[in-house]
Amino acid sequence: MAAAALDKSVPEKLPPSLDATAEQPPLFDGTTKLYTCYTCPFAHRVWITRNFKGLQDEIKLVPLILQNRPAWYSEKVYPPNKVPSLEHNGKITGESLDLIKYLESNFQGPSLLPEDPAKKEFAEELFSYSDTFTRTVFTSFKGDPAKEAGPAFDHLENALHKFADGPFFLGQEFSLVDIAYIPFVERFCIFLSEVFKYDITAGRPKLAAWIKELNKIEAYKQTKTDPKEMVEVYKKRFMA
Repeated sequence: MAAAALDKSVPEKLPPSLDATAEQPPLFDGTTKLYTCYTCPFAHRVWITRNFKGLQDEIKLVPLILQNRPAWYSEKVYPPNKVPSLEHNGKITGESLDLIKYLESNFQGPSLLPEDPAKKEFAEELFSYSDTFTRTVFTSFKGDPAKEAGPAFDHLENALHKFADGPFFLGQEFSLVDIAYIPFVERFCIFLSEVFKYDITAGRPKLAAWIKELNKIEAYKQTKTDPKEMVEVYKKRFMA
């Protein structure tokens, strides 16, 4: 079945982001909360997973403004002071890849991990590579992205050839692997095109088709960031 048909997300009015002046929401009141940021790609991994599995009523968003985050977040909620983190069953856990797997294991909704052993193994390989991928591309912003980040995008192109029966990393099955990569690829595609005139999809037809297919999925589309705002943030962060 097509990923869009399995998507359980619904339209949602997003709560306003909290800054340093905001009061802390009640902690451990029985509500499952996802502490997030509307512009953070790591947090978007968990946000997309939540949406796709139809957990928008079950897991409440608590968005933070990271540049002016509330002191209570590190003092009382999550000492590492990063997003995302999840408040569930009387504890707080973090790290985006761990959390998307946690949602898959502990909540209802469409499955986002395969049963097939070969696909499970390949999924773990791609999870392991994701930090290398993001670090390589971010580092390239200070140099020559086409030369320095090109091999990282080639890695994704080659990975998308592994299972030829569908457009996703694991073939026909939209999975947590796609979710792990798309928030970053989205940003890299926009930023590299706008600032460096580098088209990451040129000569990479599988990557282009994958991006096109992801943009049919509402659970992902609901999380997309404003491209102009993102470009300006990345310019200040990486090119100042």
